[in-house]
Amino acid sequence: MLAIKEFKGPVKSWSVKISASIIFLSIIISILGYLICVDKTPNANDGLVEIGKQLPGYSVKVLRIRKNYNQEGENFFKEILNGQMSDYSVIPIKDVKIEGIKLTAEVVGKEDYFKEYNLLDVVFPVLKGPIQKGDEDFYIEKDGLYTFKTIDGEEVEMIHAEVIDILEKENIVERSFILGTDRFGRDLYSRLVLGTRISVFIGFAAVIISLFVGLLLGTLSGYYGGLIDNIVMWLMSVVWSVPGIMLVIAVSMVLGSKGIWVTFIAVGLTTWVEAARVIRGQVMTLKEMQFIEAARAYGLRNFSIIFKHIIPNIYSSLIVVATAIYAVSILLEAGLSFLGLSVQPPTPSWGNMVYEGYQVLGTKNSWHLILFPGLAIIIMVLSFNLLGIGLQKATNPQKQTSNI
Repeated sequence: MLAIKEFKGPVKSWSVKISASIIFLSIIISILGYLICVDKTPNANDGLVEIGKQLPGYSVKVLRIRKNYNQEGENFFKEILNGQMSDYSVIPIKDVKIEGIKLTAEVVGKEDYFKEYNLLDVVFPVLKGPIQKGDEDFYIEKDGLYTFKTIDGEEVEMIHAEVIDILEKENIVERSFILGTDRFGRDLYSRLVLGTRISVFIGFAAVIISLFVGLLLGTLSGYYGGLIDNIVMWLMSVVWSVPGIMLVIAVSMVLGSKGIWVTFIAVGLTTWVEAARVIRGQVMTLKEMQFIEAARAYGLRNFSIIFKHIIPNIYSSLIVVATAIYAVSILLEAGLSFLGLSVQPPTPSWGNMVYEGYQVLGTKNSWHLILFPGLAIIIMVLSFNLLGIGLQKATNPQKQTSNI
């Protein structure tokens, strides 16, 4: 009968429970993505440079200017994954003044900085035609009644008061920034949420790749020993002697590219050593146990013994190793993004957010640009490390018993 290791019991440490809750919450945030972002445009890249580097809690009145074309709509799942382009361009304003058909907006950021727009063009997607000589080309005004066509070909008749009413309800709105804005005026909270997705997904991909490679090499090395063990141990020593971030850079150079998918592969191929080392030790211990000797006596092949009797007995160790690899992967990805070798702007990741904050470090209102993504990295790495420690205690091999 197999001697499958079991957990001693529920992990009672509050630190482990809190860590597991944080990790679970991060996964939920990663899945929801744009649904919980304030800025739902792709990569939360709808920046207002006039309000760059604003502190947490900042609010501003904005004027939403209707674009003269319709964005192609995304289905629900694509919107969660990629976001949705807005039908409006936005400027931060102090106030607006309307004189007939002319709208004058006082823009935030500079003193006496004004922009002028056609009122109808702000509120509606007006059909202007290929050539415009002036506002009169796309609307007709008679006795206070505006007549114009939208880009869909719909003819609209509306009095001035009705246009003003729509403007005040839909085009002039208050926008709040919970965590402030970055130096390009983008919503820091939305970019932090999307950065969580990058860290979670890269960590997951790295764990899958590293466990696959580590399980393969560690099992072969520990079970067969001899020349195979010497080769694997030499390879592990070589990989272990080089800093992880340098290995990732080398893999990226070999693949001839950089970006999120290259980072998945590169981080996974450089974090397998720890998994292989632990698995090798576990296999070397298990292969000498009586139930393995009994399996050999029954005439089972090595392949069957490894996959049916040895690997099921090291699953708890794999879980512990996976948490450690996850934490290392998050740090590696953040370091690579900081150096510009991983996720490329404007795609947000915690690493490149820290770098963007570092570029303006020491200037006014810049402390939060490093603080929030830095805290996110620290909390995630600490959570995985604490979870790994808790699981290691719960799966202490000295407390396990073997049945034959």
